[in-house]
Order: sequence, then structure tokens, then C-alpha cells
Amino acid sequence: LFPGTGFFKKNRSPLDNAQAKEWFLEAESAESDGDTRDALSLYEKFSKRRSDFRIVRNKVEIQIGPESLYRAANLREKSGDWQKAFEHLRLIAEAYTDYDFERVAESLMRIAERLAKEKLPRKWGVLPRFRSGSQDRLRLNQIAGLARGPRFAPRALMALSEIALKDNKEEEAVDALERLTNLYPDNYLCEEAYFILAKIFEDRVAGPSYDQGATLKALNFYEDYLILFAKSPPQSKHEELEDYKIRLEEAKKRVLLAEVGRKKMRETLAASKVEVGEYVEKYGKYYLVNWKDLGNRPALQFYNEAITIAPESKAAREAESKVAELRSGDE
Repeated sequence: LFPGTGFFKKNRSPLDNAQAKEWFLEAESAESDGDTRDALSLYEKFSKRRSDFRIVRNKVEIQIGPESLYRAANLREKSGDWQKAFEHLRLIAEAYTDYDFERVAESLMRIAERLAKEKLPRKWGVLPRFRSGSQDRLRLNQIAGLARGPRFAPRALMALSEIALKDNKEEEAVDALERLTNLYPDNYLCEEAYFILAKIFEDRVAGPSYDQGATLKALNFYEDYLILFAKSPPQSKHEELEDYKIRLEEAKKRVLLAEVGRKKMRETLAASKVEVGEYVEKYGKYYLVNWKDLGNRPALQFYNEAITIAPESKAAREAESKVAELRSGDE
């Protein structure tokens, strides 16, 4: 995790305690005097080699290594170098597992979301910084992997799916949303995740004449959504009241859209069953084994399925007419 120091032979052993304490106190003094450049240079020495040394101040224990990196990340964020700030925070999360993870994860999420959504500050106030969608997604994936509980990982996975969709990376979005629903089924974000998954698969539906895999997927997600989230999940302890109120209003709209989507998917699937039934009725004798013994039963099966799937649809009326014709012909 730590690259070490030195040119020809890298020294990756932990920093000497006395040296670590000296650098930390010097950095702290420089920062309090407003000399952020020197402070940052000293704090970032702890990104090269590990330090587990601790000092006690006012009965509070300070872990010098991760605390220095955290302060370096803050200075980098303030100067607009969000990518470097993220790297310092990630190193803390990976290398110092006993450090305050909530504090680090909150900063990781904030910076990752800023990198993904806000205009990047210019380097030295002059040179433009360019966004990389793949790097944004990688950072959020890293947070989801580093998170040790349901507070931050679901947020990271939801943000990852949003960025992936924006970058036309549907499969990555589906993967993130399915990880969210499978790994954190009790998280309130699952409500929106199910709806987005249904919409993704609905957008892939080409019509009744084509493969119905996407139709079935969308229909299943819509039905699961309407069953699981007939009532919106309660307010999370990590959710602000105002955000909760907004979520409730948005959820009401999603429920209405899900009902429309479910109806549309059922109608598409029913229309597809009618088309297959017509094909079997017309050409089944050329490829079905024992078609004489089977008679109209294969076609009737598809027509009846169409009626069952969407009984109020145009396809169902058509299927009922076909069923009546075939049964009258059998008499």
C-alpha cells in the first residue's frame, strides 16, 4: 500500500516514531500559521511510509499516520485537487482499519460525488482538469468495496449506477443496482434501484415480434417493485428529514409510472404470445412431432397465456377470438 522512500532501493519499513512525531508537529504548526504549502509537504510524507505512532493530547489519542493523511486530504480538497484528496482517503481506509472509518467514508463519498458531478477546479487556477467517467466509476466501486456497513456502500452503488447510465454503460449500471438490491435489501435506496432496473430493461424491449427476455425482466422488476414497495421504506437514521420528504414524493411518482410500465410489459408479452400462437397454428404441422394428435392444443396454449397475462388488453381480445374460432372448428 505504501510506495516507500528512496531512489534505488525503496525503504518501506514504518517511519521512526521520533521522526513521525517531529514531522506531524511541524506540519500542524505550519498549518496553524497559514503555511499550507509546507504543511501539505510534511503531511504527505506519511503517504510514502506507514506510521502507527500515537500521541495523547488533552486526553485524546491521535494516530499520527492516518491523521496526517486525513489533513492532507482536506488541504488537497480545499485547493481543488480532489483526485489526490481521494487517494489519501482511500489509503487511510485500506491501511488504517482502526481509524475512524465513518469520518473517512463520508469524505470519500463527498469527494467522489464532486468529482463525478461538479465542474472540476482548474489546476493552479489556470490549467483545466478533465473528467474521466471510467475513473469516476472506479472510485465509487472502491468505496463500495471499502465500506464496512450499509451506510456508505449503497450510496456508492447508487451513484455508480447513475454515472454508468450517464456514460451509456448500462451493464455496469445493472451490476451496481443488482449488487445494491442483493447485498443491502433493507436499505431505502433499494426502492429506487428496483424501479431503475425495470426502466433499463423496458428500454431494451423491441416489441412483440422480438425476443421477450427484456420484457420478462422488466415485468418481473415492476411486479417486485409494486409488491415490495407498496409502502415507501421508513426514514433511515442516516437520512435528513428534508431528503426523506423529497424521497416520499418521488416514490409516489415512481409507483404510478411502475403501474403504467407493468401494464405495458404485460400487453407486449400478451401480443407476443398471440403472434407465436398464430405461427404455431399456421406452420406447426411442418415441424411439430405428432401434430395431428396435438391438434390445436399448442396454439390454444399460447392464446390462453395471452389472455391470462393481460386480460384487459387488445391482444387478449384477439386471443379470445382465436380460441373461439379454433374450438368451433373442433366441434
